Amino acid sequence: MARPEKIRLGDLLVQQNVITPEQLRLALEEQKRSGRKLGRVLVESGYATEEGISRALARQLGADFVDLKVFQPRADLVKLLPEAQARRFRALVLDERNGLLRVGMSDPTDLTAFDEVARVVKRDIDLVVVTEGQLLPLLDRVYRRTEEISNLAKDLTQEMGDIPIEFGTGLSLTPGAEDAPVVRLLQTVFEEAQKTRASDIHIEPQEKSLSIRFRIDGVLHLQTEADSKIAPALVLRLKLMSGLDISEKRLPQDGRFAIKLRGTPVDVRISTMPTQHGESVVMRLLAQNTGLLQLDKLHMPPHVLARFRHAIARPSGIVLVTGPTGSGKTTTLYAALNELNSPEKKIITVEDPVEYRLPGLNQVQVHEKIDLSFARVLRTALRQDPDIILVGEMRDQETAEIGMRAAMTGHLVLSTLHTNDALSSPVRLLDMGVPRYMVALSIQMVLAQRLVRVICPNCSAPHTPEPHEREWLKYELGERIDQFGYAKGRGCAHCANTGYQGRQAVYEFLEMTNALVEAANHGDPNAFVQLGRQQMAGNTLRRDAVRLVTEGRTTIDEAMRVATQLDD
Repeated sequence: MARPEKIRLGDLLVQQNVITPEQLRLALEEQKRSGRKLGRVLVESGYATEEGISRALARQLGADFVDLKVFQPRADLVKLLPEAQARRFRALVLDERNGLLRVGMSDPTDLTAFDEVARVVKRDIDLVVVTEGQLLPLLDRVYRRTEEISNLAKDLTQEMGDIPIEFGTGLSLTPGAEDAPVVRLLQTVFEEAQKTRASDIHIEPQEKSLSIRFRIDGVLHLQTEADSKIAPALVLRLKLMSGLDISEKRLPQDGRFAIKLRGTPVDVRISTMPTQHGESVVMRLLAQNTGLLQLDKLHMPPHVLARFRHAIARPSGIVLVTGPTGSGKTTTLYAALNELNSPEKKIITVEDPVEYRLPGLNQVQVHEKIDLSFARVLRTALRQDPDIILVGEMRDQETAEIGMRAAMTGHLVLSTLHTNDALSSPVRLLDMGVPRYMVALSIQMVLAQRLVRVICPNCSAPHTPEPHEREWLKYELGERIDQFGYAKGRGCAHCANTGYQGRQAVYEFLEMTNALVEAANHGDPNAFVQLGRQQMAGNTLRRDAVRLVTEGRTTIDEAMRVATQLDD
């Protein structure tokens, strides 16, 4: 299309019956008072939707409207417009048609922006209209900072030259040197990790290179590789930030520090480990303003949610949430505490570390170096007259026994355990040396969970199961296999071409019925396991994963991955 003409937005929307004259009058008054753009005022006042305004502009200009939720820009063309200009002019190169670059703009009436974009890309452009609400998140996804991180790593390598870094020397290692290459590199890495929703950052020295990887939705992705000589500088800076011993390189260390990324406070848990080629660092990112989930927002199946709520509503007993590291156990327990929290109840948590902060709770951080162990804090907590106690993990016999005695003397105890499934949890406690009567009488419910990746809603497409997938599904669904439709993500800019976006838990639970209590007390593990399997028939982790497959929420691959973990 030709260069757009200046348009009076309000008159256009009234003309196309998107808003009424009275709504325009009120919006103009608000615009004059607040100084905000008219379009934003109309949307926030509820007079029009952002998409409705954009479609009206597109009609007036004779341009196309593109829904960015379902559109994937061409990666090779996006870079024709640098990120700085894309953000400044709210524009994105989408694709190429008939020799013209199609550029999406959220404000097609901005003639200066149109001219500047055409000048920068040095091509004839065809303007299409997009909404700002869809454009801004897409800019975060398509302008990945991998190249910037690599360039910063090269700058740091060049600055260091061939001189080996010594502890405590070098301007780039001095705390407060905000313009130092090592600081800029780490800042960029953290910002990119936040942008990509990474839960962990892995910095791993190899023989000839340094790899930086992000864990996104439970899967590691290589972010960049750099010269291995910068590894000591990065590790030293991170140790300084977290208060670790910078002179100790032979032993593992754990620490934490807080940073602010785009105005969001983030707690960083850091673990260092000596390897053959240097110290490996893993950092867990915990955003502190994401807000706690409500129980009914965890996507639990209704029957699981009902039984779990019934268990945590009891005045005493133990409720265990089990699963491997990173399966969302703490999130589930804090959602439960969020529901139980009230001025009438005293709640004490004993954790290592404290991952969430919830007003009204008495939260204690375990510190083994000063002998502030789970068992010691738990004994003290019981003298604080609590109603509910959260124990971060039943990691040894002493902690487990204290927690179970508390459950048997009128306290509700919530805790986690690292077991493969719900049924093996009581057996695991017995193996730890906990007396049988304690296990039988204190446990109310065991909830096991795993996290599966959810299909990206922007690129989800029907999927015909492969022969091996069909065979596996047939084992789970039998003759009902053809009653359902299946889906898989094609991969798009919204999901970094993985086909997945976000994760959701699958669940199973075991309730200690009278029959199970009797079997546990008699010390017959075979009878206990058989009774437990009868109770859980049709309500296992594997079956819950299949449920998500049949609902089009996840892929057969993901369900099979969960099943494989359970079989290990």
